[in-house]
Amino acid sequence: MKTRNLRSICGMLIMALLVSFTAAAQGKPTIYILATGGTIAGQGATNIAAGYKAGVITVDQLVNAVPGLDQVATIKAEQVANIGSQDMNDEVWLKLAKRVNELLKQPDVDGIVITHGTDTQEETAYFLNLTVKSDKPVVLVGSMRPSTAISADGPRNIYTAVACAADKESKGRGVMVVMDDKILGADDLTKTNTIYVETFQNPNYGPLGIMYNGKPVYSRTTLKRHTYNSEFDVTNLTALPRVEIVLSYSNATDLFIHSAVNAGAKGIVTAGVGNGNVTTLMQNAMAEAVKKGVAVVRSSRIMTGPAAQWDEIDDDKYGFTASWFINPYRARVLLMLALTKTNDYKEIQRMFVEY
Repeated sequence: MKTRNLRSICGMLIMALLVSFTAAAQGKPTIYILATGGTIAGQGATNIAAGYKAGVITVDQLVNAVPGLDQVATIKAEQVANIGSQDMNDEVWLKLAKRVNELLKQPDVDGIVITHGTDTQEETAYFLNLTVKSDKPVVLVGSMRPSTAISADGPRNIYTAVACAADKESKGRGVMVVMDDKILGADDLTKTNTIYVETFQNPNYGPLGIMYNGKPVYSRTTLKRHTYNSEFDVTNLTALPRVEIVLSYSNATDLFIHSAVNAGAKGIVTAGVGNGNVTTLMQNAMAEAVKKGVAVVRSSRIMTGPAAQWDEIDDDKYGFTASWFINPYRARVLLMLALTKTNDYKEIQRMFVEY
């Protein structure tokens, strides 16, 4: 009788332990890592070589190089692309956005981390910020040193990116970039240095927060529309309207404005001097472009400060849109998506204020 009772008690204890372990496993968030290539997946000839080939290491190799990652979350990984981000394109953007939305609809997926090259990371982050349809965390991560370098920054960045995406405090904050222990918003993301590991900044608004001891500490919330509040939807899109960026500088002519129009561009973003100013020749050509149905957005080549309405150029007179705090590269992204909905400069101006 005593033996039977002992067996019964042992059985209940074992069952309780199994339930406990199952609950613990279920409590660990599931994070998908989607890889696109870039320096973080790069390989150099030596561990001190400045030159390297981007997009060589696979996503499984990247994940396996990060100690303790499986303690933070249950990791699932996919290779979406494996390119240097200088070759990032609309096709990959649409594929990536659709896959992110597909995954985040699944109740057992808690967040997404995307490995990405740093050259165009700000553009991809902003594109996803406008097209992801979920409040679950989406975090982009890259590195400034290839995976084979001494003190490669990739493994730490991946760890902190996953930790950020796995944290409940990261929900509803829009698409973020986590690098160098900073949490940066896609709303103001800029690469500020060609080689330093602290290259990415939010120069106008400041970072969203920092990663400290493997946890996000937030100090800012974006006031811009994003993700689940965005009006843009790429579900049925197979291509994006062509938008070109034209730089202004001393003695700049109208050559590239006319070239963009003749090449069939649906929109033009100017990277103007100062407060989004351009030469008279460029301004006249921009006005002609608007009359031909081409949307024109004025931005600035200066890193901080707005290209504001109602200043030296009368935007309403010419039908131009002022980008405010959106730099030329992100302005191009927003204009492409805007043009999938409207060509009305007043509506486009609303979008540039809200996003």
